[in-house]
Amino acid sequence: MSSEDQEKPKMPWYQDIDGFRIPGMFSVEAYKSGLAYKPRPDDLFIVTYPKCGTTWVQNIVACIFRDGKSFESAMEFLTDTPFLELTGAATAEKMKRPGAIKVHLPFHLTPWSPQAKYIFVARNPKDCCVSFYHHTVGTPCYHFVNGEFDDYFELFIDGKVDFGDYSTLCSLVMSIETIRTFFSLLMNSSRKMWRVTF
Repeated sequence: MSSEDQEKPKMPWYQDIDGFRIPGMFSVEAYKSGLAYKPRPDDLFIVTYPKCGTTWVQNIVACIFRDGKSFESAMEFLTDTPFLELTGAATAEKMKRPGAIKVHLPFHLTPWSPQAKYIFVARNPKDCCVSFYHHTVGTPCYHFVNGEFDDYFELFIDGKVDFGDYSTLCSLVMSIETIRTFFSLLMNSSRKMWRVTF
């Protein structure tokens, strides 16, 4: 084995919080407060696995809520459509209404209210994996800048990347019991949305 191979990271930097993996740079306190968030009746949650069209859907929803007015800054976007696990409950409580809250949580961890609305967006897992790999390699905080796709692919397939197992999340969403429970859930796929949008 060459010294180059020894220096390449085999796994990005994650934290395991109560059996759920989040990025290493996330605040544990913000993550836990996000889990404890009490949804309001006017909340709209955008529930996705990472790299499945989250930001795209956030922008579409924000455009509807804001009557087409664009955000003046990235900070305004982040505070008006907060990422619950990253920013914690306080940001969601203070956001402008109506607004949308982004989560990458499985349904058993997603704050639930029968009055709130939930949009779930899925993507082809092959496309998701490749995009998530490039996101992880391109984000220095993961400490995976020189990481190999083959290593990442194995982690993805085994559900050992941040935000858990893609197939488990999708199979839970597709179950009849979950659909009955989350009756206000709108399911779509980013590929179908792409065809409809453009």
